[in-house]
Amino acid sequence: MSAMYGPWRGGRSFDLGRMTLRELVVAYAAHPAIHLYAVLAVVSTVLAVLWGEGAGFRPLLAVLATALAYPLAWYLIHRFVLHSRFLYRSPLTAALWKRIHFDHHQDPHRLDVLFGAPVTTLPTILAILIPLGWFVGGGRAGAAAAVAAGLVITCIYEFCHCIQHLNFKPRSRLLRRMKELHLAHHFHHEGGNFGITSYLIDRGFGTYYAEARERPRSPHAFNLGYDRAEAERFPWVARLTGAPPRDRPARPGEKA
Repeated sequence: MSAMYGPWRGGRSFDLGRMTLRELVVAYAAHPAIHLYAVLAVVSTVLAVLWGEGAGFRPLLAVLATALAYPLAWYLIHRFVLHSRFLYRSPLTAALWKRIHFDHHQDPHRLDVLFGAPVTTLPTILAILIPLGWFVGGGRAGAAAAVAAGLVITCIYEFCHCIQHLNFKPRSRLLRRMKELHLAHHFHHEGGNFGITSYLIDRGFGTYYAEARERPRSPHAFNLGYDRAEAERFPWVARLTGAPPRDRPARPGEKA
């Protein structure tokens, strides 16, 4: 067990800009969060089957509803929570915001901060999908089926997110396009292209942009608005980081 999780527990920082696809697959497959999601997905699936006797196809409707709702839920959380400014303005939530999104934008290639922390992802998944699955799927079997589907989709999202930051050009035209749009969000203008695997919600909310030239370069793509002036007013994130916020990528040899 210690050998399996050793690199992650040792605080190693994986640089997606220097990793191969094979190295990513190995690191991804060894991540404790992915193992946790997989185990819980299996448990939820078993419960859905055990509780689903006589429920017919309703638990499958919960799975379908989860797949349809997931892109919208991700968009709303990403845009209105992760990119909001109220979290860093309170000492009670500054550390949370730093971990779940600020660190990722400060250095988009760090694999160790790309993965969501289960302490935040799991409560969110359960809070959204248990009521949705219960309502659509006809009770506890539907709730379990929705949670199982949500955990599987989370694993897929996490891997796609990794690919988007990996120094690798996907063969799939669809994956290449997803990567281009996501990298524009990180390196050009953070106020758009909030999706990961789908940008239909961005189109619906008017935050989609197909080319960088469609928007001016944002000064906050790396600091999410938490610049040096904000750090002076709300110092908690900067204190945790140990350095002023950056407004550009780290140069070669520069401490992240």
